[in-house]
Amino acid sequence: MSALPAPQRRSESIIEGEYAFTRRNFEQIATFLKEQSGIALNDAKAQLVYSRLAKRLRKLGIPDFDAYCEFINTPEGVGERNEMLAALTTNVTRFYREPHHFEHLERNLLPSLVEHARRGGRVRLWSAACSSGEEPYSIALTLLKVFPDAARHDVRILATDIDPNIVAKARLGVYRDDAVSPIPAALRDRWLTRDRDNEQWRVNDEVRALIAFKELNLIGSWPMQGKFNVIFCRNVVIYFEEKTQAFLWNRFKTMLAPEGRLYIGHSERIDVDGYVSDGLTIYRQNA
Repeated sequence: MSALPAPQRRSESIIEGEYAFTRRNFEQIATFLKEQSGIALNDAKAQLVYSRLAKRLRKLGIPDFDAYCEFINTPEGVGERNEMLAALTTNVTRFYREPHHFEHLERNLLPSLVEHARRGGRVRLWSAACSSGEEPYSIALTLLKVFPDAARHDVRILATDIDPNIVAKARLGVYRDDAVSPIPAALRDRWLTRDRDNEQWRVNDEVRALIAFKELNLIGSWPMQGKFNVIFCRNVVIYFEEKTQAFLWNRFKTMLAPEGRLYIGHSERIDVDGYVSDGLTIYRQNA
């Protein structure tokens, strides 16, 4: 991991608040985030950075952002680098977000994929920014709706995210009553179990057995060997600069099976060669 530039103390704070937060502090943190995750922060994000990291300063008992950047630049601060990355990574998600994607998956892809699996074929799906798990579990529930015995075949879902804390939360598969409300009642009652004392639902082991949760940096190395029939990467690439976006779209293309589909976010567009549209924010390779 590359070191942050050594801080230069300045008295002018660009945010009025509990802690001094200078432009130099913001530039150091923005440089770190871009190097480690590919996410580019513009000046409009200064308040967001301050509000999220002020909680870390408060927890650590650090007096200001100069001292925080100095701490992160030390061997003892390596763990805090991961906490900072987690704090600055957006994790907004919900079950069946952008429902037309799951409708398309069920109607257009799963019939042939299920038949392929029943004949002994390999089927792989990837949630490439899984956040707290709602997306890969929605994929799994869509699959189980039409293929209840999927776990007894060579069908698996990979769920990855850069944030180890959020991956651990996703792996648990525990959600509040209000979080699971988008799940159709029949699917929820079959594949989740409610803890009435805590007003929570837990995803059943049969569903969780379909999914492998892993930490993965999209701009780092990808250890996966085989192709994917389905890739969901939604509302992530929009945070990258255009050059990084093109790099990732091309990289995903190399991971798609010939008849595979890539589902992207509602505000994202693919501007590289080799893809054709197959619906609203749904793409396949150009034959």
